Amino acid sequence: MKVIKEKHPLVMRWTHWVNFPILTIMIWSGMLIYWANDEYSITLFGHTYVRFFPDWYYNWLHIPQRLAEGMAFHFLFMWFFALNGFFYVLYTIISGEWRQLVPNKHSFKEAWLVLLHDLHIRKTAPPQDKYNAAQRIAYTAIIIMGFGSLVTGLAIYKPVQFNWLCWLCGGYHLARIWHFVLTIGYVLFFLVHIVQVILAGWNNFRSVISGFEVVNEQPQPVIESNNEDEKA
Repeated sequence: MKVIKEKHPLVMRWTHWVNFPILTIMIWSGMLIYWANDEYSITLFGHTYVRFFPDWYYNWLHIPQRLAEGMAFHFLFMWFFALNGFFYVLYTIISGEWRQLVPNKHSFKEAWLVLLHDLHIRKTAPPQDKYNAAQRIAYTAIIIMGFGSLVTGLAIYKPVQFNWLCWLCGGYHLARIWHFVLTIGYVLFFLVHIVQVILAGWNNFRSVISGFEVVNEQPQPVIESNNEDEKA
């Protein structure tokens, strides 16, 4: 028997979908900033063998070399990114949703079993509640990454005013590297996330939009009373 059950509350869905366009603008504007000083490459004895983003990449995406525009968009939407993340974390704490999101002592072992199941190496999936072990680890990691992006971003944005923050990040240059690595992490997370959504199917995707999912429940057997007991 198919029944409709609530899965994701409105706040969780709202912060989830709002984050997508914000991160898209942040990454796009970050590329405008990075192209103004495209310094990451593999260089030996004064010769550059590999650049992280070659010219054809920028030309293919039609990314203009406009530093001021990139900084304006990046530092504006940074606050929306921070507020959305803060609101999400605050809600999970107040509502108690964090109990289903934070990994437990069995999560890393079970996450490996989830991976084997997704690769069709293992037939049965490990038991899960609202989120499986791999999702717990991934969603908690993305929250930590968001905090790291905010800290390193502030260290880059105001290295003099936030000199102590810049020092905690290992200096301006290292803070920029961490910020760049975290951005790559977002892109990889997004790609894996899309694959997982496709594998999970329409019912799972629909629950992130409507908040409800359709589940199959076995009807409870009707236990008939004993006639002798009734007579007694």
